[in-house]
Amino acid sequence: MSAIAVDAGTSVIKAVVFDDSGREVAVARRAAEVHRPRAGWAEQDMAAVWDAVTAAVRDVLPPDGVRFLALTAQGDGCWLVDERGEPTGPAVLWSDGRAASLVDTWWRDGVAEDAFRINGSLGFAGLPHAVLTWLREHDPDRLANSATALTCGGWVFSRLTGVLGAELSDASVPLLDPRTREYSPELLSLFGLEWARHLLPEVLGGADTTAPLTRRAAEELGLPEGTPVVLAPYDVAATARGAGATDPGQACTILGTTLCTTVVRPTVDTTGAAAGLTLVPGSGPGYLRAFPTLAGTEVLSWASELLGLRGMRRVADLSDLAARARPGADGLVFLPYLSPAGERVPFLDTKARGTFWGLSLEHGREAVARAVLEGLTMVIEDCVRAATTGSGTASPLTELRVCGGGANSALWCGLIADVVGVPVVRPTDTEVGAKGAFLTGLVATGAEPTVAEAARRHVRVDRTDEPTPELRRHYADGYARFLALRDVAATGWHIATPRRERVDGRKDAG
Repeated sequence: MSAIAVDAGTSVIKAVVFDDSGREVAVARRAAEVHRPRAGWAEQDMAAVWDAVTAAVRDVLPPDGVRFLALTAQGDGCWLVDERGEPTGPAVLWSDGRAASLVDTWWRDGVAEDAFRINGSLGFAGLPHAVLTWLREHDPDRLANSATALTCGGWVFSRLTGVLGAELSDASVPLLDPRTREYSPELLSLFGLEWARHLLPEVLGGADTTAPLTRRAAEELGLPEGTPVVLAPYDVAATARGAGATDPGQACTILGTTLCTTVVRPTVDTTGAAAGLTLVPGSGPGYLRAFPTLAGTEVLSWASELLGLRGMRRVADLSDLAARARPGADGLVFLPYLSPAGERVPFLDTKARGTFWGLSLEHGREAVARAVLEGLTMVIEDCVRAATTGSGTASPLTELRVCGGGANSALWCGLIADVVGVPVVRPTDTEVGAKGAFLTGLVATGAEPTVAEAARRHVRVDRTDEPTPELRRHYADGYARFLALRDVAATGWHIATPRRERVDGRKDAG
């Protein structure tokens, strides 16, 4: 009998059918529209997200029945519901920036760093602590009508089962103490959120993350009432599982819109520079240190356009172009911080910008393409080092699993192995987040003893790239140069005008 895993992403909601051996046999995708009613805002219609989930599930209903339905989703944000579990307005997404000034104030006042020393996470504007604080000032009526602040996964789970709550990974940031696995009174006090304690959902762990499908939801999905529904960790943590990174010493990098690197660690570490997130997976040992960058494969698309590469294969063509240049790109170094919002991991600087160093008339398109790929790879190494250093207990990194669209580039996977210095493993699955939800469902329903065992049995490997010792030494020197040049560039970032001058002398907001 098959299982269905739902991955409710920000822009696409997917329903994936897995057979008994863990192979993908069907995938349905439904678009999820992000609304931007004002500059910096990012919202979604909660009912529309639910409708997309039901439609996607109906599209893939297998003829042999369903063992269970597992769910993962985009994380963070603030999905407010009333006492009946109905939305009190649109969901405020993880990518929403309306509360950015609050986060800046918390950073300047030392509140953000003090919070990191408690929970190992550096908050940002799209998290509940910032959104709730903003709403209290700007939309108090909505707060008065709200009873619980859910996330996307919690919202869909509530529609499926009637249970209101947050899976541990979703509750981890920004107000959970990862050691006690409960909301921290100290964190609530730091952010002045004692008044919002009643809005925080129950933290669900263990057996609490499984509940039967309600009659109403069963009718909408076309599944039998009582079908087990499993709430898996949110997409970042579920993807690490789905890629097979389940044990300390393993890591996963999503080569997607963000380069999200997660490393499995045996203990919580709140030392070192305040950066990244610490996630508590609800079923399984250890913790995840997660570093989602603001710039990823969009940099490859930008470079492809810049170099005149167009069409569906433009990123593949960029990789082919880079392969014709020598390692080190003939001395050309690229800092790939192209996001207009700067960068958030493993350092925080809203003014960080992209920079080429050493560019001359001797460099051609091949060297530029190679420098872009090498620059993004240095960012991955930077995040891996931040996630594996500190005074806490850490296991040596043994392998890095990769997924996302960028993992289709054999050149990039080999380059990552040479820079990071560990084997880079690419799984066969295309829907890796859904695969992580499927593995979680197997454990929750008793079909597998642990997530690690489930991953070893059901995650298949397509390719493994081993590091080349000579290139590893070469890129170790290159990484040192990368950091040194970034330190120099940081001065220039803050000298640059924060607004773009128009030809007529007036200024555009930038």
